[in-house]
Amino acid sequence: MPFDLIIKNGTVIDGSGLPRYRADVAVRHGRIAAIGRIRERAREVLDAEGRVVAPGFVDAHTHMDAQVFWDPMGTCSCWHGVTSVVMGNCGFTLAPCGKPERHLVVRNLERAEDIAAEAMDAGIDWTWTTFPEFLDRIEALPKGINYAGYVGHSALRTYAMGERAFEKEASEDDLRAMERELRDALRAGAIGFTTSRSPSHETPDRRPVASRVATWDEIRRLVGVMGDMNAGIFEIAGEAAGRTASDPDGLRDYHTRLRDLAVETGRPITWGLFSRREAPNIWRKYVDLLEETAATGGRMFAQVHSRALSVVLSFRTNLPFDRLPVWKDLRALPLAEQKVRLRDPELRRRLVEAARERDQRRPIGAEPRQASYDWIFVMDSVEGPHRSLAEVARERGVDPVEAMIDLALERDLERFFLQPIANEDQDHALELMKHPRTVVTFSDSGAHVSQIMDASLQTHVLSHWVRAKQALTLEQAVRMLSFDVATQWGFADRGLIREGFAADLVVFDPDTVAAEMPEVAYDLPAGARRLLQRSRGYAATVVNGEVVLRDGKPTGALPGQLLRGPLARRG
Repeated sequence: MPFDLIIKNGTVIDGSGLPRYRADVAVRHGRIAAIGRIRERAREVLDAEGRVVAPGFVDAHTHMDAQVFWDPMGTCSCWHGVTSVVMGNCGFTLAPCGKPERHLVVRNLERAEDIAAEAMDAGIDWTWTTFPEFLDRIEALPKGINYAGYVGHSALRTYAMGERAFEKEASEDDLRAMERELRDALRAGAIGFTTSRSPSHETPDRRPVASRVATWDEIRRLVGVMGDMNAGIFEIAGEAAGRTASDPDGLRDYHTRLRDLAVETGRPITWGLFSRREAPNIWRKYVDLLEETAATGGRMFAQVHSRALSVVLSFRTNLPFDRLPVWKDLRALPLAEQKVRLRDPELRRRLVEAARERDQRRPIGAEPRQASYDWIFVMDSVEGPHRSLAEVARERGVDPVEAMIDLALERDLERFFLQPIANEDQDHALELMKHPRTVVTFSDSGAHVSQIMDASLQTHVLSHWVRAKQALTLEQAVRMLSFDVATQWGFADRGLIREGFAADLVVFDPDTVAAEMPEVAYDLPAGARRLLQRSRGYAATVVNGEVVLRDGKPTGALPGQLLRGPLARRG
């Protein structure tokens, strides 16, 4: 038989943005071998009648560095058409770091990215010290999808400096050690270098993660290594500048430093961009920075989301009140006992009263915020519309906290609530998605596992922006999720349906594709908790020519690869 797989009778949307067409797609040895009317036989045939055949989607902002050791399929991303992911964002990686010092990188990840230390301890077989050794370990793991990895600044710092990385500026010897390891990482296939200067990134003991202690000169030295080697992308979780409108000078200084770094080094710089209701127009200044950098000869693009970034609240996960007196005691009980206690009128009165207090610990990242009941929404469906707690409370004539308790009890504490913390204005979200210097990719998949559920952002583009709102064509949406991302991250043989390209493909029904409601699972190592969100409408996902999912169910095939960076590919 000349072909390993033929996908027949589908509507091909090839990722380029060009109009769809009807064709068969044939695969041999993991590559697309033919497109058109194919009459030859194959070992396996998929009938795609009535469905779209598209390139597999690329998710370039994940934190699957730990998850890949216990979950080769890359859930939840794989359920949403994703065939390749980039891990190691925001300066957080598991290497370089030897096993005796692993507590240092765990400290960076645990609170900042909401990855349970006990899960990492139980689920990771630590067999490396250097970043090249780490990549070799990833390559040897069974994988259902493809993985690429940055080397992270926090790990570089702790590798070179130990405990001093959380407190001190780097010495010249420290900088040289970091530069050496970064060069070795890039030669071995690191896709670039990442850092965080975000106040949202703290350790469990409320100290800045290691990269935040670095000076800007340290960052320039390290990005300069990539400039000297003419390889690698620089990704940054940015400074606090621009979170409010009260510091225009600070914002301008930060933007100038970013622009100049792009021009000086010649390396692409990327970062996440959201609109925020507390500073509704600041995002436009970041868009201006993209244009200004291009005009001065630098390369820069922003990563954007397809919907509001929302904390998913529930009694089974997290609530804004969990650290408050009375609430803290209640939430320490098993859920069955919480249900009984929540029906006690006296305790309910005390809970409502306690919820008016303020938690003294500042929420970071995707942790629940102080409750503003006009901005907490009842999630009875994925698409919505979602009613606010304030609205429900007014209808019922009760305090919003009491309404929240009643709503949760009505669903056996299974009900979810959404607390948007960015991209609240969907008109702004769409404008950002359509900007020519942005890419739609910011799932954080593998991180914030009990706080947010954004691995479905690709499905949301298809179900909401294409089908429900008709704000994008399918051709535009597929290009956003495949070719645009693959191109920015240098995956030259992925993101298009072309002969000779890697056979990463997704087959879906455009009329039914949608995300399912989230669910809570205790399926991480050591029984740690996470949120899951499955999908419907995906008939098949193909990775490197093998069907890895049929109707959302794994086939057992694990053809995923490590996608090494440009220096490793050059040999």
